[in-house]
Amino acid sequence: MVRRTPTATRRHKTQFAVNPDGCCGSGRPLTWTHVVKSPPAHRTPNAVPLPEGGEAAVWRAVDARWRQLFGDFAQLGVSFEWHEFTPQQAVDWGRSFHPDSVELCLNLAGAGDVSAGTEKVRFGPWTAGFYRQGRTPLKAGRTAGEAHRFITVELAPAFLSRHLQAVTTELHPLIRRVISGEQGDSAVGVTETMNTRQRELVTSLRQPPVLASAQSIWYQAKAIELMGEFFFQPASVGELFCHRQHRVARDRVDAVILLLKQHLTEPPSLEAIGKEVGCSPFYLSRTFSKETGVTIPQFIRQLRLERAAELLRSGEYNVTEAAMEVGYNSLSHFSQAFHQQFGCCPGLYPVATTTQRATPGNHSGLER
Repeated sequence: MVRRTPTATRRHKTQFAVNPDGCCGSGRPLTWTHVVKSPPAHRTPNAVPLPEGGEAAVWRAVDARWRQLFGDFAQLGVSFEWHEFTPQQAVDWGRSFHPDSVELCLNLAGAGDVSAGTEKVRFGPWTAGFYRQGRTPLKAGRTAGEAHRFITVELAPAFLSRHLQAVTTELHPLIRRVISGEQGDSAVGVTETMNTRQRELVTSLRQPPVLASAQSIWYQAKAIELMGEFFFQPASVGELFCHRQHRVARDRVDAVILLLKQHLTEPPSLEAIGKEVGCSPFYLSRTFSKETGVTIPQFIRQLRLERAAELLRSGEYNVTEAAMEVGYNSLSHFSQAFHQQFGCCPGLYPVATTTQRATPGNHSGLER
């Protein structure tokens, strides 16, 4: 709770209504009161306004499935929004950008671009990038005839300042200008391909794995995590080299994780994995352990047990079926490993976790 002062705080109620697909889970609107400290407001004079009817009107015009996952841009300074559509004609999605904001686009499918003057960022499947809507309108397009699926995270200057003011050294210049209060024209940042860890983070945004009453702090924590993932860059050439080396190692580990998930019941040998990702088994084993903190066999065990837990939560598999589905031939070995991982036997696990699930069937993620 932020300390209250007569001039720096305000008290307000935030009501989160249940989405059509029941993402809040309780079946009832949830209302609570919290105190929010008002950071210095940075407003760009003559920022490009939203069209009449707001963002929802823009997306209705192209028959898009649009909904707010969480947030209130005006009150909280952050808003998560889901978009899904297949347009017959090219779409000008720049009309949906919130005035005086930085928007992070997490693009799952479809091609698009955003440009400010001569600078342009392009989005493809599983890419992320950001841009700022200032005094001049950004130009943005979405390709006709493609299925587009993406999440946008709208961030107000005050929200950015509150969380990034003390860590400006390696921030991208666009973000640094915004939190310094510099008023200016629209601008674009950079785009990058999301790794496996980032994809899993994005996937969780549509189905938060927490109780509905905890989703406010969960989403705000995810906004901070996303800023940490995408708004920073190395400050020197030496750091840039180290960063690239780390990214190569991380991408290699991501490729291994994807391979293991695809062959969970019969995982390939260390030699076969090394040949697939282009390095020796010894180097691969050392790199994987350094990046994940566990060995490859330990990670396979963890993947199998997490998948088995997911099957048990679904209610469609009994213990024996779940064990066989993830590659265990011995029910006793499976039960022992499951108890070590989750603290209860697999037969009791669905009962033990019923009260922890915010929505029925929240084991499903975003479409891939």
